[in-house]
Amino acid sequence: MSQKTFGSLLLAITVCFGLLSSSTTLRADQPVQLIFDTDLGNDVDDALAMGVIHALQSRGECELLAVTITKDHELAAPFADVINTFYGRGDIPIGVCRSDVTNGEGRFNGLAAIQDNGKDRYSHDLRSGKDAPDAVEVLRRTLAKADDNSVVIAQVGFSTNLANLLDSPADEISPLTGLELIKKKVSKLSVMAGAFTQIMNNKGQPYDHKEYNVVKDIPAAQKLAKEWPTPILWSGYEIGIALRYPHESIEQDFGYVEHHPLAEAYIAYNPPPHDRPTWDLTCVLQLVRPTRDYFGLTSVGKVTVADDGLTTFEENADGRDQHFTLNDEQISRTLEALQLLSSEPPHPVR
Repeated sequence: MSQKTFGSLLLAITVCFGLLSSSTTLRADQPVQLIFDTDLGNDVDDALAMGVIHALQSRGECELLAVTITKDHELAAPFADVINTFYGRGDIPIGVCRSDVTNGEGRFNGLAAIQDNGKDRYSHDLRSGKDAPDAVEVLRRTLAKADDNSVVIAQVGFSTNLANLLDSPADEISPLTGLELIKKKVSKLSVMAGAFTQIMNNKGQPYDHKEYNVVKDIPAAQKLAKEWPTPILWSGYEIGIALRYPHESIEQDFGYVEHHPLAEAYIAYNPPPHDRPTWDLTCVLQLVRPTRDYFGLTSVGKVTVADDGLTTFEENADGRDQHFTLNDEQISRTLEALQLLSSEPPHPVR
């Protein structure tokens, strides 16, 4: 290679790395500020969604501000702490509800209490949800500290915590009510709840699907649908069903450590070969990467929650709500992204 050619190549590499560094810096300086509200322990997609969040945070794309929990069992918060600690972020605030809704342990939250040879299998500090603050307190503190219009929320469990936040009064944390804090600090909410296209039963017959996250606290879901003041993106039951996490990934992609909390949770919930729907992962991906065309969105409209838990959507130019759509091309690309992010090893902490 001539000296001139080498010099040109070196210049090109320098420019390339300079542009890459500049782009990376810009992205890292503006991570999406995310609160994750979850019923961790009722299904394993919540746990996988936390893996996606931590991978995106390691890439500088988001910052997990807090985790709030709507499953009322004392090991739900410790397992959230297990996951956060595994990814090097054990100081993320965790808040709990005391609603008595789904108060069983679940199939995998017990991993937080497992010991091997007298030592915790998974390092974590929070031993019981009884020692965690109330979710509304954590939400109010997190929002009060945030910049205006900077926070997005992924609600992938029941609407309990966010409905209670709406009702919260001014206090020593903030002179603003919960509704006022939401209007001032939150830019967008994504909810894994409801069903918005025709669902077929095992016999191939259509039926009105009353989705789990709605029916477990219908009054809270109704309050959210009626009173939430920011745009809401609804990921319906049909979206997660169309995106099933490949069990081969659980068996092959998490072996970089002897014990991985996400893989062991998946196996404890329903062992492979079983491809679990990715309901909760979808909300996170869309909030953090809204311009990647992983999903489509309907025109704006209004979601209504009936007294029996049935959700309906009607288009309205003055509406607040949109729900996810999904085509065949998006399915393969979105599923690959979810698999790669879920299984990404921990990176140096950001």
